[in-house]
Amino acid sequence: MSTAFTETEALRTLYPEIEPYETGMLDTGDGHRIYWERVGTKGAKPAVFLHGGPGGGCTPAQRRMFDPALYDVLLFDQRGCGRSTPHASLENNTTWHLVSDIEQLRVMTGVETWQVFGGSWGSTLALAYAETHPERVSELLLRGVYTITRPELDWYYQFGVSEMFPDKWEAFVAPIPEAERHEMMAAYHRRLTGSDTAQQIAAAKAWSVWEGSTITLLPSPALQDAHDDDRFALAFARIENHFFMHGGWLDEGQLLRDAVKLKGIPGVIVHGRYDMPCPLKYAWQLSKVWTDAEFSIVEGAGHALSEPGITDRLIRATDRFAGKA
Repeated sequence: MSTAFTETEALRTLYPEIEPYETGMLDTGDGHRIYWERVGTKGAKPAVFLHGGPGGGCTPAQRRMFDPALYDVLLFDQRGCGRSTPHASLENNTTWHLVSDIEQLRVMTGVETWQVFGGSWGSTLALAYAETHPERVSELLLRGVYTITRPELDWYYQFGVSEMFPDKWEAFVAPIPEAERHEMMAAYHRRLTGSDTAQQIAAAKAWSVWEGSTITLLPSPALQDAHDDDRFALAFARIENHFFMHGGWLDEGQLLRDAVKLKGIPGVIVHGRYDMPCPLKYAWQLSKVWTDAEFSIVEGAGHALSEPGITDRLIRATDRFAGKA
């Protein structure tokens, strides 16, 4: 089912700030330690939140997408980012390592199934997990669908969004010599994985700020400033570029091809009409295959979870799946 949503209704907003009732580190056994936290009511409806990037880490605001009286939510920093260690590591860091981590965390919590909530790269990871372990997914909530096909990557890092944000694009290409700009991801990869630390940081910040300044419909200085932080930018840019250079270790078009495996899983797809990093076309295509999902196009919204119409649609969904009227 597809619905176009306009912000004329009273919008739902985030639940109050909340601290985790439990935190820990998961040793993956192959060199990584994953930070995890649980919020809400222990033993309530289980859910896992998958953050974006890859390399973005989870934030306090993400805890607030769920009614804490009705949910027991696990959030975690994916390999190499946030509070997980080693910081900005690319070793043993692929989509399939992360899918395995989600399963380890599920087993750790002792639940048979749980709600899977992912946005942007988190939607990619949520699809990879749900298509691998459909029997473990009670509901699937996706925001800003991204399937990591070559056209999607080229649109954001080569030609497309560059036409919409020529001022921001100028800053993005600045660290790369003219002769290398025909393959921007590869040019950045050389710098982000090179031995020159100063060059690595400069490239990381340019890569990260490009995203921070183009993901909302209207400018968000706070979001851009967060992406300009050296530590955040290094993990974000290195890991994101690493994943995208390898196409997420997915066959071209794999996530849409295998979406038939989602049959019977209820869910929601929420996508901003003016989402620059993740064109609406791919969410639309997914909705044609995964017909169990309600599909909401949010007018007057870009990509970010923080955009009012997107927040509203997602909170309404988490409430509904918890049986809240």
